[in-house]
Amino acid sequence: MTARQPEVLIVGGGVIGACSAYFLAKAGRSVTLLEKGEICSGSSHGNAGLTAYSHVTPLAAPGVLAQSLRWLLRPYSPFHIKPRLDPELLRWLWHFRAACSENRMRSTIPVLLALGQASRRLHVQLHATENLHCDYQYSGRLYVFNSRTHFEAGLHEAELLRGYGVETRVLAGAELQRTEPHLLPSVIGGIYYPDYGSLIPDRFVHALAQAARRLGVAIESSTEVRGFEISGRRITAVRTERGDHRAEEVVLAAGAFTPLLARPLGLRLPIQPAKGYSLTMKKTAACPQLPLSLEERKLAATPMGDRLRLCSALELVGYDSAINPRRVAAIYAGARDYLAKIDESSPAEPWCGFRPLTPDSLPIIGRSPQHDNLTIAAGHGTLGITQGPVTGQLVTQLLAAEQPDIDLHPLRVSRFPQPR
Repeated sequence: MTARQPEVLIVGGGVIGACSAYFLAKAGRSVTLLEKGEICSGSSHGNAGLTAYSHVTPLAAPGVLAQSLRWLLRPYSPFHIKPRLDPELLRWLWHFRAACSENRMRSTIPVLLALGQASRRLHVQLHATENLHCDYQYSGRLYVFNSRTHFEAGLHEAELLRGYGVETRVLAGAELQRTEPHLLPSVIGGIYYPDYGSLIPDRFVHALAQAARRLGVAIESSTEVRGFEISGRRITAVRTERGDHRAEEVVLAAGAFTPLLARPLGLRLPIQPAKGYSLTMKKTAACPQLPLSLEERKLAATPMGDRLRLCSALELVGYDSAINPRRVAAIYAGARDYLAKIDESSPAEPWCGFRPLTPDSLPIIGRSPQHDNLTIAAGHGTLGITQGPVTGQLVTQLLAAEQPDIDLHPLRVSRFPQPR
């Protein structure tokens, strides 16, 4: 069976695929979106739901590699790498090492800022025009600290970002308690970043997919891509378990699974599946009012309607999707170090998903160097919700051969040389 032929075929039904489908359809393109499971069933589903428009320090930064090596022997550390003989992981670590320099960090921050600020404007437009029911709040985020050492490191980071125009406010003592009254007395200080938003991520993606459908996008779930038919420099068909799909243009936006799809096309994309956990529980009167970052534990706490979501940091453990009970227990333990009352008696929903992490903390957005009708839009790490709208707009501009609103040179596919 051969399905109808759209102009654009998108592979991936998370936030990046949904945003790309929406903006392409808005521009008048006929679009089909393929998703191997259900829409928003991957890392877009259970994440922290944060839109980090201005707090843009990359994961790859000076000192991070040394800290990661210290964490290597701690399986429940905030950033754990499971040692294994995996050529793709070793290649990723090689690029990550190169990105952990002062110069690289300072060149990355303006790019992340440009993506975040463009996405903020698009988020505002989307919520104004499409009436997305996803509890979008633009209330800022508070980073809180239990130790003087980490607080001073946070102050140093805030000073660095102020040099790029990022607004911050340092809170301590009575002002901190007034801002967030349910913090424990052991919390010695906080740094407030006002240019943050939050939303319920699965509701956002589903609402955007519905808006895309209203614009004519065909969404086919439970349709796993099995391979590609190539003729010269063009993809002539995308093979799925439910038949072949043909289109003028193909967009790979499958998150952490994009490298697996790209490999048969001769592309080795350094994107690692960074496993993250979340716990979603009923919100009580003692829950935080603002999205929080519990800094020493590297935990996110995000109020979401009548729920509270706690999210852990990253594990590079391959595509292991099992939920580790000890990780779940570590999330509870970490939250208890900062928050006065965490209700552990009511059932919590544990979840894990794979964040598509590049070594330099920048997404890959651009044309394939080997295929004339293939665009890659992946590798957004923990910033998929933040950067989804601008990515959708950039993909639309690329396919229309328009001048992109943002310089795509730092995001190009070819910045990572292909192994011989």
